[in-house]
Amino acid sequence: MPVTTLSPFRSSIAAVTGLAMIAGGMAVPGRAMAQSNGPASVADLAAPLLDAVVNISTSQSVKGEGKGPTPPRIPDGSPFQEFFKDYFDNQKPDNGGKVSSLGSGFVIDPAGYVVTNNHVIEGADDIEVIFPNGNKLKAKLVGTDTKTDLSVLKVEPKTPLKAVKFGDSRAMRIGDWVMAIGNPFGLGGSLTVGVVSARGRNINAGPYDNFIQTDAAINKGNSGGPLFNMKGEVIGINTAIISPSGGSIGIGFSVPTELAQNIVQQLIEFGETRRGWLGVRVQPVTDDIAASLGMDTARGALISGVVKGGPVENGPIQPGDVVLTFDGKDIHEMRDLPRIVAESPVGKDVDVVVLRDGKEQTVKVKLGQLQDSAEDKQPGAGSDDAMPEDGEGGEMTEPNDKGGDQTQQQAPDQREAPQTVLGMNLVTLTDELRTEKGIAESVEGVFVASVDAGSAAEQKGVKAGDVIVEVGQDFMEVPGDVMVRVNGLKSAGRKNAHMMVADAQGNLRFVAVPVE
Repeated sequence: MPVTTLSPFRSSIAAVTGLAMIAGGMAVPGRAMAQSNGPASVADLAAPLLDAVVNISTSQSVKGEGKGPTPPRIPDGSPFQEFFKDYFDNQKPDNGGKVSSLGSGFVIDPAGYVVTNNHVIEGADDIEVIFPNGNKLKAKLVGTDTKTDLSVLKVEPKTPLKAVKFGDSRAMRIGDWVMAIGNPFGLGGSLTVGVVSARGRNINAGPYDNFIQTDAAINKGNSGGPLFNMKGEVIGINTAIISPSGGSIGIGFSVPTELAQNIVQQLIEFGETRRGWLGVRVQPVTDDIAASLGMDTARGALISGVVKGGPVENGPIQPGDVVLTFDGKDIHEMRDLPRIVAESPVGKDVDVVVLRDGKEQTVKVKLGQLQDSAEDKQPGAGSDDAMPEDGEGGEMTEPNDKGGDQTQQQAPDQREAPQTVLGMNLVTLTDELRTEKGIAESVEGVFVASVDAGSAAEQKGVKAGDVIVEVGQDFMEVPGDVMVRVNGLKSAGRKNAHMMVADAQGNLRFVAVPVE
């Protein structure tokens, strides 16, 4: 499904197919609740919250002269005809080359701190916060986080502002009532009611996706607005919708406060985010990989590399480990680990349960601080790629030390001779070959000269130019090592050979190649 990021309301009228970022707020639910018919009324609950939800107006300088956005066709006599005409007239660059747009936000501190989405204010030259009573205050940007699409603004009020407080999004269940207030299509002060449709949604908007899905009507212009629970607490910040038409079809997404609250506090305190950093590269645990490791089910995050200079460079986490729990939190799938690590305080000592050599063990790590440069290189894990040195992540043992047919010893010259294993044509990685093929100095293992078409290795993504670093967590030095280890796995009844594979630059990945 395509992901389209929209500037606030100036792009909100255009029909969009797929997932669209929204600018504006949502509706607020009421106090009483009927068992079968939902909230009887949200009026009493919404009344004290309305004044804390604001419109965000921005202006941005544009180069050159343009005609501005094309207005939609509005039937003659429509009550919205003049509204849309006025709006799109405002979107045409004026003599000063300015384009304006509208979004939503909410006050979290009477002193004037306002939360909104980053895409609402991104690139803005001027930001203005418009309150329900019509008052307008210039705002300055305190800090922004593009990874979660959150921003904090600051205004200077003459008197304390009405504010709302964060609630616990983790307590929300599927089916719980929610409400939203915001600024759809620039209308302002609009309220809708719905339920939590799903939790933990990944819409590929960023590395830490964990959205609340709701059917409360959210439209473009609502971005940055609050999603409330029935206590009047903010449990989400409305950010995106799925919309074939450009309007609400009942599928909206909100950043949960379990993620947002910590980000907002860091932006206020430091002007930036300070995320925990483990310094690893991760990949999913597929069914094949799980089977090759002797796991009952596919779960956890597989460590495919460790960053030099990172928090766990010299252990205690190694390539080939599968992280099962982190700081007491279960890692169900790969994407859970980067998010949980990022939410953890910098410098914290945490217990990590890993699966290594078929056994679970607990190791203790101290988190570093994630830098943007590292995060950009590996969004999923927040790390650079790293190649283990001299078999790091697996013991430097002879390939037949771990079970299997102990009679498969080979003479040194035989071990170094080319071999064809599971459709891979393997040769020794010599200095001459390293130079010819541009293999990084850090890469050690057995060179894949070619891969047979239709072979098990090809089907699992192994290709010519790769280097087999480990098989079954044993370091591979020459082609005969791979042959002996694979045969040993066959004799032991394994269905797959668990391999660590590097490309020419040293980027690691794990594959499980069927041995039958």
